Amino acid sequence: MAILLVDDSLDSRLLIQRLLQEEGHYDFLMAETAAEALKHLGADGSPPAGIVELILMDLELPGMNGIEACRRISDDPRLKDIPVIVVTASSENGSLAAAFQAGAVDYLLKPINSVELSARVRSMLRLKRELDERKRRESELLEVTYRLAAAKSELQRLSALDGLTGITNRGRFDELYASEWKRTARDAGSLSVIMIDIDHFKRYNDHYGHLAGDDCLKRVAWSLRDAVSRPGDSVARYGGEEFVALLPRTDAAGAKTVAEAMRRAVAALGLEHAASSAGRHVSISLGVATVEPGDATTTALLLAAADEALYEAKSGGRNRYCVRELRKSGTSRKERGAGSPLTGDPA
Repeated sequence: MAILLVDDSLDSRLLIQRLLQEEGHYDFLMAETAAEALKHLGADGSPPAGIVELILMDLELPGMNGIEACRRISDDPRLKDIPVIVVTASSENGSLAAAFQAGAVDYLLKPINSVELSARVRSMLRLKRELDERKRRESELLEVTYRLAAAKSELQRLSALDGLTGITNRGRFDELYASEWKRTARDAGSLSVIMIDIDHFKRYNDHYGHLAGDDCLKRVAWSLRDAVSRPGDSVARYGGEEFVALLPRTDAAGAKTVAEAMRRAVAALGLEHAASSAGRHVSISLGVATVEPGDATTTALLLAAADEALYEAKSGGRNRYCVRELRKSGTSRKERGAGSPLTGDPA
């Protein structure tokens, strides 16, 4: 850490240097003009000559005076925290007032008094180092705050994901479902839910082993997730081999299109399933339910309707979807879905 001495008189600079060296200060930068001082500080765009923690500057300098130099230093965000003690032969109030307004923090009168010089420099260096330490602690605290915020955000993200498949988990689905139900009821729109079950998954586990079963769950989950693309649509693992899709602003026709896209996406995986009665490869059954939320409908009724439609799809041979449209009165309309247990083509 250096002290920058700015004075057009070599004798004055050497005198101040000698007096400060007697107080234990040994690192100095010297400048005859304000322009040279600014260059030492790197204010002109050049690399700084060193790390300066205090400036002693004569007010009367050739070219740019000390007041203007103080203003440029205080206006530079990189330099504004360096204290400037102005040195002057006159205590005339106008010059000192202008210097303080420009950013100077203290002054010394010529001829220099060694005791006063030592006291002022010691005081300014102590304040500067305290300020630097406080800024360091604030910077560390800010960094810790940023890290905690990032960790909290990551924890929230991870807490919303299923540990095995990496897609949305049941808890997060419940939150999204409740929120979308309220929004759909307010906007008088349609809301669809698709319950999805991997056909004969227990047989798959028994035949191929649990590691293969886990891999199957992950690949099916990813294909289901990728089958929905609109903002707001989501797919979650509901439990075991069961998944659920939430489709806001989606009527029955749109939900059927998504269900068939999901069924085909899983079929396209081509995962062998020798123990399935629904085909030679892993397939899914889907229950689609759509509602326009009203006084007689509830979130539980819509899920129950989707579950009933899923049961009907499984009872009808699997590898297909079935649809329930839930009316505002609470009654529902059934519709058989599509899919062949052998080919996976629409019936």
